[in-house]
Amino acid sequence: QICNQHNAEAPNLEQAFRRMAQTEPNLDHDVSWFILPSYWAKMVVALISFLCFANSYDGDFVFDDSEAIINNKDLRAETPLGDLWHHDFWGSKLSSNTSHKSYRPLTVLTFRINYLFAGGFYPVGFHVINIILHCTISVLMVDVFSILLGGLQFSNKGRRLNLAPKTSLLAALLFAVHPVHTECVAGIVGRADLLCALFFLLSFLGYCKAFRESKYKEGHNFSVFWVLVSVILGAIAMLCKEQGITILGLNAVFDALVINKLNVLEFIQRLLHKDKSLENAGLLKKGLLFRITLLMSGGASILYIRWRIMGTGPPAFTEVDNPASFADSLFVRAINYNYYYSLNACLLLCPWWLCFDWSMGCIPLIKSVGDWRIIALAALWFCLIGLICQALCSEDSHKRRILTLGLGFLIIPFLPASNLFFRVGFVIAERVIYLPSIGYCILFTYGFSLLSKQAKKKKILAVAVLGILLINVMRCALRSSQWRSEEQLFRSALSVCPLNAKVHYNVGKNLADKGNQSAAIKYYREAVRLNPKYVHAMNNLGNILKERNELQEAEELLSLAVQIQPDFAAAWMNLGIVQNSLRRFEEAEQSYWTAIKHRKKYPDCYYNLGRLYADLNRHIDALNAWRNATVLKPEHSLAWNNMIILLDNTGNLAQAEAVGREALELIPNDHSLMFSLANVLGKSQKYKESEALFLKAIKANPNAASYHGNLAVLYHRWGNLDLAKKHYEVSLKLDPMAPGTKENYNLLRRKLEQLQKKGG
Repeated sequence: QICNQHNAEAPNLEQAFRRMAQTEPNLDHDVSWFILPSYWAKMVVALISFLCFANSYDGDFVFDDSEAIINNKDLRAETPLGDLWHHDFWGSKLSSNTSHKSYRPLTVLTFRINYLFAGGFYPVGFHVINIILHCTISVLMVDVFSILLGGLQFSNKGRRLNLAPKTSLLAALLFAVHPVHTECVAGIVGRADLLCALFFLLSFLGYCKAFRESKYKEGHNFSVFWVLVSVILGAIAMLCKEQGITILGLNAVFDALVINKLNVLEFIQRLLHKDKSLENAGLLKKGLLFRITLLMSGGASILYIRWRIMGTGPPAFTEVDNPASFADSLFVRAINYNYYYSLNACLLLCPWWLCFDWSMGCIPLIKSVGDWRIIALAALWFCLIGLICQALCSEDSHKRRILTLGLGFLIIPFLPASNLFFRVGFVIAERVIYLPSIGYCILFTYGFSLLSKQAKKKKILAVAVLGILLINVMRCALRSSQWRSEEQLFRSALSVCPLNAKVHYNVGKNLADKGNQSAAIKYYREAVRLNPKYVHAMNNLGNILKERNELQEAEELLSLAVQIQPDFAAAWMNLGIVQNSLRRFEEAEQSYWTAIKHRKKYPDCYYNLGRLYADLNRHIDALNAWRNATVLKPEHSLAWNNMIILLDNTGNLAQAEAVGREALELIPNDHSLMFSLANVLGKSQKYKESEALFLKAIKANPNAASYHGNLAVLYHRWGNLDLAKKHYEVSLKLDPMAPGTKENYNLLRRKLEQLQKKGG
């Protein structure tokens, strides 16, 4: 063991405070563990927490990162900062019926700062901030655990005494290396949980500072300022993620148990018997009721303001997100909720089977008491009831305090995710266990101290705990590497949740994005087999089959998708594309308009509608549809191009030129627009300007055969035959089968030969 000598020269009065504190049972007394000076303990915790997750620093944007960051307009500079306070975590308006009501404006603000400093969507900066946040939180846990495990004592100079240096270090290490935290650290959207935890802990430490100057004998004196600071920090935590508000309740529990040394069982008994000596039980001691009133009124005000901003409507979730919450039977709902709690407990105790998503059949519903999984929730409640009985009935006040605090930090932060107060949009989410794991670490450390007290060979027990820490470090590193890319993340879930349709869907989508359509089809089919109502899998599978010209099956899948979900706009549009390919134009037009009915701002659908009208020679309707697409999405290059080409082909060169110039003002670096406008200018005999645009387009895309071929035609018309010959040859080299180019080249050669003969 390393001796702690850093307080050797402390004043006698401080030593007296330590002796007074040590008259209570001390967890460190029987524990065989390292003693390090506070600074070094924090350095060790920071280093180890960094090593666990360092390999995630250069990971990609994965899973929910796409929606929360890449597709979130609130990150971009052109979006007013004020919009962050009226939008949810995903950038949707809180007033929208489709909003998940996850109100986390401060987290989104940090994403926006990341984006601005990086100059774009570069994930390294986002990941580095997450790692730094987890390291900072783990360091703060050393102080938090020293208070929760050792009690709150100050020297005469207002310096807090660490009365449990061994066990607080152990608990902080357990927290720092817990593999269940990987999703929060390696997944960028986990920033919400990290920021929430940071201000959660600062709120707790701030509340403890309220008693720094007073020596708080029986809680008579305290600093109102620090109590209010604690409330404000709790509000900031909630603006990072909803769980943050629970710290106000935990501060009240801590005040009653640690500051006022309340015996909960004794208080309940006196309350039931209407004993007038309640003041002696501790609750009515001077200052406690006032502090709790401050905390509760602050919490109520925060919740009311959030409720007003969010609106009165609950978030809209579907059955696949949380099937138990849609069960008709109260019994089935209760049994499955409790089973979910037991699975969360298992993830804390044995975090080996981790998955990015636990919905969509990953955990089949328990529908009868004959299901063997009932054993899991029976075991959970057996353990909880045992711990609660010990926390209430033990004659050892020290034991009562630690067990109650451990259970409080385990259960209270988990309540918003428990389905007790409102339906949540998941079955199990590893990220929501980040804060409850504090309670787990307290209970584990206390259990370790009890075993150490009984064990004859304490060093063997310490080695076993070191082994657990080492295994967790390796598991964190492995899991972090899986979070570095979507392919690894999704494939890692196949063995954990083989019945989860969303896992197969995501593996298929990842393969399709990489161009491996054959393999993607296999996983999409499995997703539909596991969940026959999985409309997104049907839509994506239908898209691939459409591209492979398997139109009949594509139509069947897409028709089924819109039958299951009639407002699924993307499926209606894709169904229209298939019907157009089958030359069923009236049905296609109807499908496109149905898609637009369900999604008013749908530029891609207007674009496809324009293509349909162009095929039917309804040129005015086509131009109007494409114009609508560009109004809704000014950077819609394909719609601009089609307008220019249609106007060019119908002889409206002046209008085509005007549209082309308008398009290039909005998208100045689009080489396809440069090419289309250059063709129009060439036909209008504006050769110089046309040449400049062709050359600019070729510079941006030098391997486009058509660019060289059309520039050669321009030179041919212009009479610059040598340059025409050069670009014809480049075009034919890039694409020997380029339509018309070979014929034009042969015409040019014959003309050059004739000129040579005349010159000879």
